[in-house]
Amino acid sequence: MAKKQKYYVVWQGGAPGVYDRWDDCERQVRGHKAARYKSFDTLAEAQEAFNRPFEEVLAECRQQRVQADLEEPYTGPGPEQDAIAVDAACSGNPGVMEYRGVYVATGSELFRYRAERGTNNIGEFLAIVHGLSYLKKHGLKQILYSDSVNAIGWVRARQCKSKLPLDASTADLWDYVHRAEAWLRENNYTTQILKWDTDHWGEIPADFGRKKQ
Repeated sequence: MAKKQKYYVVWQGGAPGVYDRWDDCERQVRGHKAARYKSFDTLAEAQEAFNRPFEEVLAECRQQRVQADLEEPYTGPGPEQDAIAVDAACSGNPGVMEYRGVYVATGSELFRYRAERGTNNIGEFLAIVHGLSYLKKHGLKQILYSDSVNAIGWVRARQCKSKLPLDASTADLWDYVHRAEAWLRENNYTTQILKWDTDHWGEIPADFGRKKQ
């Protein structure tokens, strides 16, 4: 089956505009801090969105997801509020990588890290380890949520299995990764690491709002 055509809007990046190829869009956002972009199903939708502020379009998309949930109400349990949520974002892959941890109940940011060159998977892995360290340091027994099955598996294996090459541009990041792996080997923890249920709860509270849609 042929891949469905997508259109990409870049609000903030190298050359803001509407693109009909992901490769072209990626070139505009790769390496740009706080890039703003999103995909759409039709050219008309993309052009209309480009003429509006990114924050307004993002809020509308989130509201549409909420409305869809209301049409078929979810009656299962919601997330624990007295908990930490972590997430990562990467402009390009590899590219500028960030991760952060927030308190679920309020959305207040607890920690953040940025690397000039990394991958989303490494960011998700480091975010979990940082969260575990934060909770242990402060003597907290809260749940830790991540929306990355891959990163949760790496943490449980106590190893980052990324294939990102080690070179001058990634040396500092890999040093940080190795220190995180050492922390996992040398520390015991009782924190529950749970998968965030994005389908029913929406985006994880630590989300940067910059995922490729």
